[in-house]
Amino acid sequence: MASVGKQASTLDHESAEAIALQGLTFLAQEPARFLRFLKLTGLEPQDARALAGTPELALAVLEHLAQDESLLLVFAASCAVAPESIGRAISLLQGQGA
Repeated sequence: MASVGKQASTLDHESAEAIALQGLTFLAQEPARFLRFLKLTGLEPQDARALAGTPELALAVLEHLAQDESLLLVFAASCAVAPESIGRAISLLQGQGA
């Protein structure tokens, strides 16, 4: 997992969007995990479908992961993503740069 740190240092907008998509896929793989995401964000399943691919949903996914450290660590390990890259991806998608 040493190579994952390099990914965090070279994060760009496209990579941030890719991480968000990985996060959405990760959440959707387990119904209970996805339902919790929907409940905490106030989204309905049809809202999530309608917002797929938008910066709003990408940010919601990343912020959800960032707010639950254990979930974040499971996501990071299962998707080979550096945990610290989530915060950088959020900043990039919010237009704050890296």
